[in-house]
Amino acid sequence: MHIRRHPVRTILWAAIDSYLGTLLGAFVGASLLSAAAVASPLLDLPPLSSPQSREHHSGKMIWADLVTPELGNAERFYGGLFGWSFRDIHTADTDYAVATLNGRPVAGLVQRAIPAGDQKQPAWLTFLAVRDVDTAVRLARGGGATVLAEPRSYRGRGRQAVLSDPEGAVFAMLASSSGDPGDFLAAPGEWIWVSLLAKDPGATAAFYKKTFGYDVFELPQEGTAVHIVLSSDDYARAGVNSLPQDSKRRHPHWLNFVRVADAADTAAKAVSLGGRTLVDPYVDRHGGRIAVLADPAGAPFGVMEWTGNDSKVEPK
Repeated sequence: MHIRRHPVRTILWAAIDSYLGTLLGAFVGASLLSAAAVASPLLDLPPLSSPQSREHHSGKMIWADLVTPELGNAERFYGGLFGWSFRDIHTADTDYAVATLNGRPVAGLVQRAIPAGDQKQPAWLTFLAVRDVDTAVRLARGGGATVLAEPRSYRGRGRQAVLSDPEGAVFAMLASSSGDPGDFLAAPGEWIWVSLLAKDPGATAAFYKKTFGYDVFELPQEGTAVHIVLSSDDYARAGVNSLPQDSKRRHPHWLNFVRVADAADTAAKAVSLGGRTLVDPYVDRHGGRIAVLADPAGAPFGVMEWTGNDSKVEPK
């Protein structure tokens, strides 16, 4: 695999992913996503882009679904933390809610019970954009992925599938029928970044490059840790980082980040709402703070400060 290289100063994510690569993973075990818990295709979901967009950004994180055992508790937590509002949608076999911020859909929440004695934990499912789900699934299968939920079409939303990559990290792909959201700066309360921790970052980056057509940038190593940035359309999309090797309990996984005005304040508020702090707020070398939190049911997510001077544009 050809990996393009850029100085660490040119991509802000180096500082973020360097820190995360040393800490994330300790709290993640088998998740409910391994059971391919997805919403019923009978759901009528709101479009991602309204009015319809003509933009398509392969590999961009464009949606996230929370799989949780208690939908009401999750709504209270995330509504209190990020100001999200919710619209509940029910079918005969699915309890689902669409989270919105300022009228725009930002996430979905689906209720799935955890059987007594089961060690699986709630988790957020990351959706990456594709133009053609069926073609992307074939590419992923050819690269060693396992399909957990075959491609399905959803009224108003598009076509999606759920997979696990060759190392077992679960993700979804979505071909939005309304086009992809544009590459504008996320507002506080919206998703802004996504990181993947992997046992073999180079091989994992090669898999995602083949599946989504990413450009791949390896950042300068710090010790034995490997940090890779995946980009498309000259825009940084995701980080792939070394999974800490000091515990066999750690599993490859994706972690999504929400933009916030103050990571420390958000972490404190999360605790007051019944959540936990997994990685304390940390000031990176660019002066912004990040933190990793868990909601009351245990689903992990990140929060990140972002200033108007920071950029996700891929350098030339």
